Amino acid sequence: MRRTAALMALVIAVAACGRSAGSDARTIGSEEGLARNQVAGTDLTRATVDLSDIIFDTFDGGSIRLTEASDAEVTALRDAIAPIDEPSYEANPDWLGPTDLVIGMVDSTGQAWAWPHRILNLHEIVNDAIDGVPVLISYCPLCRSGVVYNRRVPVGDTTKTLSFGNTSALYENDLVMVDRQTNTFWWQVRGLGIVGELAGVELPVLASRTTTWQRWSAEHDNTLVLTRESGGHLYDNDPFASYAEFLDTGRFPFPVSERAADDTRLAASTLVVVVTVDGDTFAVATTGEATTVDVEGVTVRIDGAGGGDALLGDAPYPSRSTFWFAAVAAFPDITVVK
Repeated sequence: MRRTAALMALVIAVAACGRSAGSDARTIGSEEGLARNQVAGTDLTRATVDLSDIIFDTFDGGSIRLTEASDAEVTALRDAIAPIDEPSYEANPDWLGPTDLVIGMVDSTGQAWAWPHRILNLHEIVNDAIDGVPVLISYCPLCRSGVVYNRRVPVGDTTKTLSFGNTSALYENDLVMVDRQTNTFWWQVRGLGIVGELAGVELPVLASRTTTWQRWSAEHDNTLVLTRESGGHLYDNDPFASYAEFLDTGRFPFPVSERAADDTRLAASTLVVVVTVDGDTFAVATTGEATTVDVEGVTVRIDGAGGGDALLGDAPYPSRSTFWFAAVAAFPDITVVK
């Protein structure tokens, strides 16, 4: 299947040469590339980032910068890694191992849900409605960033309910999503519209947790798990199993900013829980033994299994889970709390 071949090709390329795939991108700055007002329905005149820093993976060893991509190329690459739009769930799956990582969430009724990384590796996006709330389960394997967003977005005095696809582009080595209603490009880990009609708008973050299936299922025995209907045995292997080793040697499949690559407060592949409190953003590393950390009145629980979540009192608090380099890229003023 195309999505599997694409991801495997990317990992092989990283292992083989250890350089930025962005170095093969087309030359930036042609008159044609910079003069256009839109591409494939996306308004290029409204942007919060440099358009040349958004780079499409062509899945053949090359890449194309947004400033050089044609309508046909952008359209052809859309959803090459196919999102899941009609998810199905099951209880007590026998195919999940105890150390498999999942993104977990508990809805307002107490029903628990889990989306395994081994499925999200090959889809990255799930559009769903949980307890009447339109949600986006988003995951970028290049950042190991799991974030659940509300798809109902405040826009001025109104709201828009969006559904999301995959551009096949990367920004800061992170998934760039696209909504199907306005064709706005969205930076996955930041949840920010970066190009298009909704540039500058932020997706509301919901409370979720990344941890092992053993830990999650032990605490939530009523969990419904995303099924393997879309690809079955294709989810048996993890093409990113050794990927973190490359990050810690300063190699990224796609370009990242200097601030993200050079921040050594934590190793690039350190998994962190990210919370924003009163406008300030904080990161807590998930390495080490189980512990709790107070972050401006929000309790971040590190579970000793490589994951963690946040609580305000007894209520789940919105958080992100991601590699350190991606947290720095998204939140340059982030504070590490130990």
